Amino acid sequence: MPNATTTTPGITPQTPPSVVKKIGNITYRVWAHFSEASTETVEGKIKRMLQNEVRQMVENE
Repeated sequence: MPNATTTTPGITPQTPPSVVKKIGNITYRVWAHFSEASTETVEGKIKRMLQNEVRQMVENE
């Protein structure tokens, strides 16, 4: 049986999104929680993470 990843339908602002992944006979559900006090955007975080990764790659050369 192949592994399947699905998202939970019917997400509302009160319901955190989740991902369900079945591996073998075990089903995992991971809920995402976001801080309401955060000031960083998703785009900003991804950009910062990529910059840090590139910086580490350059330092390790």
